[in-house]
Amino acid sequence: MSRVATFTCDDPILYQAALRGAQVDLSITGKGCFCGELVQIDLDKVWMQQGQENLPRIAHIRMLERRVGFAFNAEPSQSPGYYSGMELDANAIFVHGPAASAHARTIEPHSWAAMSLPTDNLSAASRALIGRELTNRPVVRLVHPDPAHMVQLMRLHAAIRGLAEASPETLGHPGVSAALENELVHALLTCLADDVPTKAGSGWRYHTAIIDRFEEVLAANCDRPMYLADICAAVGASERTLRASCEERLGMGPIRYLWLRRMHLARRTLLGADPATATVTQIAMDYGFWELGRFSVSYQDLFGESPSATLRKPASCHKALRVRSASFAESDFA
Repeated sequence: MSRVATFTCDDPILYQAALRGAQVDLSITGKGCFCGELVQIDLDKVWMQQGQENLPRIAHIRMLERRVGFAFNAEPSQSPGYYSGMELDANAIFVHGPAASAHARTIEPHSWAAMSLPTDNLSAASRALIGRELTNRPVVRLVHPDPAHMVQLMRLHAAIRGLAEASPETLGHPGVSAALENELVHALLTCLADDVPTKAGSGWRYHTAIIDRFEEVLAANCDRPMYLADICAAVGASERTLRASCEERLGMGPIRYLWLRRMHLARRTLLGADPATATVTQIAMDYGFWELGRFSVSYQDLFGESPSATLRKPASCHKALRVRSASFAESDFA
């Protein structure tokens, strides 16, 4: 059964919750009011997505088990994104293996395209179409296909998105859905077959392990402030090594990243709190912000509104507008 949905979100919390195929935690690094647009297309085994964000961000992504994800730039002329410290230019695909963790960073407004499919389906298709297994490569890597093959994949992905927006009922026809899915998988595997395997250096693997432990420490201590000495001890790395790993993957040092995470957690709490009983002061202090005037100024600068304005917002103001959502069963075309 096929499914088409289109969303517009004015808050990153709602936007990240709408994303499929992975658990995503967004930290917006640009200033101002966020706006994210998302198109989702489920064929049979393949899930497609195309997203557009007006502010730069860091996304901590953990792929679902038993699914493999693939991401690339939706617009060839835009600035590249950075995945696990690797530059994703217009002629590259980021491969994200099952249950693997990665960071995706943008430096300006960005449009991305993605698709995912179950590991066993990818394995069977790769053996059938190109005669060899492709799931035994590193779980997180970049692939640089032949440019002509990359253009073919991008055009097909964009064409299916265009069809979903203009005529979603067409995708509901089982024959059309199956044909498009097979074309898309074939185009993807043609790109992956161009890959020349390279062995990741020991430094890159070491930084990956450090960043993974860093995220685990932050997740376990998201409700209290942490200091650099605590973080280094918990991660098991020196300040210099931790800072180098963060600069490579996140584009900023660990303290700045921790501050951004805490600011977004405070905003999430403010959005969900009852203004009759909660206060900005208590919520700010719960997340380690003891200079309340400075917190308010920084919050206004980052999110485009005061923390008190966020607290007073009714739930109906947090817009997640589903422009179109439709599912189609085979019986619809009997």
